Amino acid sequence: MRFQAPESLSEQISQHLGQRIITGQLQPGDRIQELRIAGELDVSRGSVREALLILERRHLIEIFPRRGAVVSQLTPALVNSLYDVYIELLRVLARRLMVVTSGSDLKPMVARIQELERLFEAGEATREQIVESGFDIVGLIHRIVENPFLEETLENFRPAISRTYFIATDHFRGEIAETRRFFKSLADAAETRDGEALDSVIQQFGEHQRRLALKALEAESADGRKNG
Repeated sequence: MRFQAPESLSEQISQHLGQRIITGQLQPGDRIQELRIAGELDVSRGSVREALLILERRHLIEIFPRRGAVVSQLTPALVNSLYDVYIELLRVLARRLMVVTSGSDLKPMVARIQELERLFEAGEATREQIVESGFDIVGLIHRIVENPFLEETLENFRPAISRTYFIATDHFRGEIAETRRFFKSLADAAETRDGEALDSVIQQFGEHQRRLALKALEAESADGRKNG
């Protein structure tokens, strides 16, 4: 694989490696060796090193002296810390959306959700598309709300949230259908401009995601004890 746009090379590498971590191709505890990655991607070790620092800031890896970079462990404490903040930030975003918009302003958001619903209906919605669509919708809201501090903060949560969603759906296949119901409820609340319903939908689905992620970690821990 060859990457273009040298000015953003480290970011491209971090996204490539981050996606492998998010989707489980790289597992907790796996080492990420600079030299091997540089050879695989035909990039410099310096660019890989910078990419690893980005991944560390996004809590996908840990970097240890003399040991190097290792895929980080997801723990119950980390999941709870993540969702404690993420749910509240989404609720803040939704409240601001209701304050600064009129009904017609929400049409692009509703249209994007309806586009995803068509994929669900056709049975063509992959987990990658679902996650991407969710963040696309948040991106549309950011353009309406225009709060760069909130936008930057929420964007920083993207890799960790995506990782927990993949872990949850690995263990609970029915979660795809639950996600579909969430997006439908989100669209209904937005179309009717029901701020309380919008807040409730976000809160309930966020807590649901938290519970599933914690259950998935518990199941993985139990499997590890059985095999150990």
